[in-house]
Amino acid sequence: MNTTPYVIGIGNAVMDIIAPTEEARLADLCITKGIMQLVERERSEFLMAAQADDHSTRRDQARMVAGGSVANTLAGIGGLGLRTAFIGLVADDEIGRLYARQTEDAGTRFVNAPRAGVDLPSSRTIIFVTPDGERSMNTYLGISAELGPDDVDPAVFDGAGWLFLEGYLFDKDKGKAAFLKAAECCHAAGGQVGIALSDPFCVDRHRADFRQLVAGPMDYVIGNVHEWQALYQVEDLEEALRQAVADCGTVICTRSGDDAILIRQGERVEVPVRRVVPVDATGAGDQFAAGLIYGLACGRPLDVAGRMGCVAASEVIGHVGPRPEADIRALFGAAGLR
Repeated sequence: MNTTPYVIGIGNAVMDIIAPTEEARLADLCITKGIMQLVERERSEFLMAAQADDHSTRRDQARMVAGGSVANTLAGIGGLGLRTAFIGLVADDEIGRLYARQTEDAGTRFVNAPRAGVDLPSSRTIIFVTPDGERSMNTYLGISAELGPDDVDPAVFDGAGWLFLEGYLFDKDKGKAAFLKAAECCHAAGGQVGIALSDPFCVDRHRADFRQLVAGPMDYVIGNVHEWQALYQVEDLEEALRQAVADCGTVICTRSGDDAILIRQGERVEVPVRRVVPVDATGAGDQFAAGLIYGLACGRPLDVAGRMGCVAASEVIGHVGPRPEADIRALFGAAGLR
């Protein structure tokens, strides 16, 4: 019997289509520099064509990389040696097939085969990187946002110890239903269920449902200062955390460069972050979650799991891209965390 901890994630399956460009090109394309914005299908296809036709871009510098918040977290957890599976949707098109293949090649089981005969294409983020390293992201959610309870197979949860959900998928009722079904399946398998709040605007849109989720089937919840304050509609972080721990057994709060706060069943620890000059902050939260969940899944003390999260986050912001490039286990060893 395989006793390696088994972690399942549910999230948006978004292909990152990345290419360098010149500053002036952003203005030509009416792209706001340095932010992520949602775009419609027609706009995404226009930007993909413009990116491919960008004469300032060398062909060998453009790349497509499987992404998405929870998928990035699973890649980090899998790289640390745990079994992982990802529940997400892609279409049976070039992007979707590549996404599934890259996910499997990275060691994470891609549960749902690319879907044929659908109107919506696979999700993608068209990313323009200027010489100063800023990433301007244009995301079309496509079929990914259509994930529902029928896409959650209870058999996948056999042996699952941990489930991690992506708050971004909470925008549609079918996504909420998928979360509840997955949580039930994971609990039936004896596992722990958690969610990343993902975005304060998403929390604002669905506050009542998020509150029910946090106070109901969630065993652990990860959020930043703004997300916790938005959830409980308070400006005082301590008051937000007081309400959170009354609702949920394990509460984690990241604070953008300040100590992370972790609270579990009356135990509270504050874990210092490793201060480095960020090259690309994309993926910091995803890899913090990876290190944290790895530590919790392996039964490490709360402060050790939190420090693992901080080590993983500090590595990923030191280079371009949302997934680790260094040996994170070696970094854990160097920090005395093995």
